Amino acid sequence: MILSEFLGTIMLVFLGDSVVANVLLKGTKSHGSGGTFIVLGWMVAVAVPVLMFGWIGGAHFNPAVTLGLALYGAFDFALVPAYIGAQMAGGFVGAVLTYIFYRPHFNVTEDKDAKLAVFCNSPAIRSTVDNCISEFLATFVLVFAIIGALVANPTGIAGDSGLGIAWIILAIGTALGGTTGYAINPARDLSPRIAYALLPIKDKRDPDWAYSWIPTVMPLLGGVAAGALGAVVFL
Repeated sequence: MILSEFLGTIMLVFLGDSVVANVLLKGTKSHGSGGTFIVLGWMVAVAVPVLMFGWIGGAHFNPAVTLGLALYGAFDFALVPAYIGAQMAGGFVGAVLTYIFYRPHFNVTEDKDAKLAVFCNSPAIRSTVDNCISEFLATFVLVFAIIGALVANPTGIAGDSGLGIAWIILAIGTALGGTTGYAINPARDLSPRIAYALLPIKDKRDPDWAYSWIPTVMPLLGGVAAGALGAVVFL
């Protein structure tokens, strides 16, 4: 189960970050395809590892989901640290793979903000309170929707189809992604941000550590709140 979380998160971040690279980096085949292309790409990037590994260990691939399901009572608290560790490590490796895959395009891209955006999020309008609200609520919707879907069909989200989670990600991306880019997952933002800081990316900017705590802490709080409310509503 731990290995499936590690491998699944690698797949999620590698595919998701690579979608962003394909749109933002200079000279790619899909350069300039826009935000809709990215939202659809991330929708599938989340669904693919769920399809691959959901039958093994639940296919969390997100510390906020792991915490939320544990608070709800659908996941063993004793496994939480190992799951989160595997997810964070997987996110780092996935980001490194994106850099390796798109390295020539990183080298010819002058836009330093675009290079950073491949790995992690930044707000459209920088406002600590509003950015915190965005990440909290978007993650709350994610985890609460997963819990509700699992109640309706215990194998539907992480069973033989990734379509359930795909629709949730599509809804969040199109409806709630315009403010902070809907990180909703520390393994998808903090781990790749660390990878960005360590990788030998040509002419890169700083990793924006001042903002990094928001897409790290607020998704965790959103997941916990969703799990706690789920325990009241659905149990």
